[in-house]
Amino acid sequence: MKDENKKPARSDLDEAALFFHKHPTPGKLEIQATKPLGNQRDLALAYSPGVAAPCLAIQDDPALAADYTSRANLVGVVSNGTAVLGLGNIGPLASKPVMEGKAVLFKKFAGIDVFDIEIDAPGIDRMVETISALEPTFGGINLEDIKAPECFEVEERLKARMSIPVFHDDQHGTAIIVASAVLNALELAGKEIGKVKIVTSGAGAAALACLNLLVSLGASIDNIWVTDRHGVAYQGRVEEMDRWKDAYVKDTDARTLADVIGGADIFLGLSAAGVLKPELLADMAEKPLILALANPTPEIMPEVARAARPDAMICTGRSDFPNQVNNVLCFPYIFRGALDCGASAINEEMKMAAVRAIAGLAREEPSDVAARAYSGETPMFGPDFLIPSPFDPRLILRIAPAVAKAACETGVATRPIEDFAAYIDKLNRFVFRSGLVMKPVFSAAKTASLKRVIYADGEDERVLRAAQVVLEEGIAEPILIGRPHVIEVRLKRHGLRIRPGVDFGLINPEDDPRYRHYVDLLMELGGRRGVTPEAARTKVRTENTVIAALAVKRGDADAMLCGLEGRFARHLRNVNLIIGSRPGIEDRDLSTLSMLISQRGVLFLTDTHVTVDPSAEEIAEMTVLAAEEIRRFGIEPKAALLSLSDFGSRDVPSAMKMRKAAEILHRIAPDLECDGEMHADTALSAHLRQRVNPGSRLKGEANLLVFPNLDAANITLTALQATLDALHVGPILLGTDKPAHILTPSVTSRGVVNMTALAVVEASQRAQATLKLDAPTA
Repeated sequence: MKDENKKPARSDLDEAALFFHKHPTPGKLEIQATKPLGNQRDLALAYSPGVAAPCLAIQDDPALAADYTSRANLVGVVSNGTAVLGLGNIGPLASKPVMEGKAVLFKKFAGIDVFDIEIDAPGIDRMVETISALEPTFGGINLEDIKAPECFEVEERLKARMSIPVFHDDQHGTAIIVASAVLNALELAGKEIGKVKIVTSGAGAAALACLNLLVSLGASIDNIWVTDRHGVAYQGRVEEMDRWKDAYVKDTDARTLADVIGGADIFLGLSAAGVLKPELLADMAEKPLILALANPTPEIMPEVARAARPDAMICTGRSDFPNQVNNVLCFPYIFRGALDCGASAINEEMKMAAVRAIAGLAREEPSDVAARAYSGETPMFGPDFLIPSPFDPRLILRIAPAVAKAACETGVATRPIEDFAAYIDKLNRFVFRSGLVMKPVFSAAKTASLKRVIYADGEDERVLRAAQVVLEEGIAEPILIGRPHVIEVRLKRHGLRIRPGVDFGLINPEDDPRYRHYVDLLMELGGRRGVTPEAARTKVRTENTVIAALAVKRGDADAMLCGLEGRFARHLRNVNLIIGSRPGIEDRDLSTLSMLISQRGVLFLTDTHVTVDPSAEEIAEMTVLAAEEIRRFGIEPKAALLSLSDFGSRDVPSAMKMRKAAEILHRIAPDLECDGEMHADTALSAHLRQRVNPGSRLKGEANLLVFPNLDAANITLTALQATLDALHVGPILLGTDKPAHILTPSVTSRGVVNMTALAVVEASQRAQATLKLDAPTA
């Protein structure tokens, strides 16, 4: 006999999700302190008696809460669990995983902190009273998964009572993305928003919010037809009617979706699977937009709609189809902009600003990070790309400033942003964590006189994307090594507009007029180092790093980048053979410098990739070279020579080597702030160093860590990168005669851009130094 109470078997995804939420710590959130509590004084400042000072300051001036507390960056995600997406009325406790997930998205995409608050308040009055009482805690409230029509009343009353932004994402988030898709679809179809016919299936919170926003953007109410499970919203209907739906009621005899779909330019579905039959599509206008947003199964599947109407543009709520309407595209960045200007509300102008920002971004060329969100060819603006990827890092740079500016212009900003250029610079930390640290380098690169950078891996997508960026930003004149037909195909596949011979130079390793000159030069450099004529001819045809190095050596380029494929050591041998070391260090190995950028700050490490067991003299020399490189970032180096010994606590050979290196440094670089030998924690804590050695020459926190051997340096680099979730810039090759850098296979396109800027600045500064040396003295 069948057991009626037996629960259905869980899918693999369900099991994986349960494990994900349980391990290693239950849930998806934790609270971390932003201030140290390392001693009694810290405790006195954080709590009693020190905390009284900010409390009294805020009592005198409530606006100071933004300066002394986390309120200005804190959002409450609030739900009563009555309309959880795809699950229905499951109650507040069961909705908590969803609200935690929302909190994670806020933090991940916009750096906003969140408390998720699940309230046992099914009624409107109790919801309003509970949520409004939370105003002193939060800079904004994100209402989530509250059923219609109660959600309309709750939001309306909260907006009237509260002086902080209140935003029901299920309504307005969906509406903003839908409106962006509509604007772009109408542009492609050559239609005007005020003239198009819009038909909906579904009249809940999201559908009505979509219609209201489209009306704000210029759509005509007369051209909007609303249908739901009871049919058309017609004059005299009583089933499930309310004052929000009444605005779209029509005096008509039409009763079904089929009766009103004829001539529709836009179908907006927020209802149920299979509602839009393929035969109905034949009656729609030319180049229709179909927004089939029911989840998990849309009102019509995209392939069915495409078969019935090949000219249709189709959006769904699913990530496995093009044009996904996903609220994460907007809500983190709308709140980012609203919080940053202290907005007292999120008004229609701010929402419309977000719509236009998102629509505009879809028309831009896709970034490399956005491209990685897709498999296969990179999409470009068109019928299958009306909406940007949720993983496009430029979203925050477009939406947050647009929203903040609209808030300032409409008078709801309590802390208006005075300098939007500086604000956008600040937001760059969420786009490329290297943004602020690399700014001085990029500024110098744009004004540099020497810009020709040759890329050995010219066929790689990352290099192609980097080449377009450096051209757009005026950083460099790229020269790519690669087969022309391969590069042409990949440029087209990835939606890049740059063209060989027009925008960048190209060296075809299979057929280049400089081939004979390069072979001769390689023989001149390597003929007495094991390179035979036959080997030289083969290398110049088959090893792109060799070609790039020869181009730099010969003066056909000013700097080179290689290493995206293959072993670091092999590339290093070629760079050593052809470019070699700069004068003065010819008898010593090269070295590398790595930069790690994390929430903790910037940290430089040397030597992370080259010299296995450097001598004290080599350590001193690489430290001087590293300090020279660090100053290009506008950062004053503070070097700590690391060891298992802490200022003489152990007299082992490696410690004595670091001690000797410190003595050499004090002699050859007296202006460099450095000291050693010391422990890593001593290097990174001025307080601890004061206890260990009050007379240390190093002040403050070290930003350059120098290691006794390659094992220690490389292990520390990879461990810190993983544990700090840090961005690695480098390795930066130090000591070469001309700028040459060997990247690693894990480098991103943005990493290639960063290293390009560094190489340009290095080449330019070396050229300027040479001119000064060659200039006649008075």
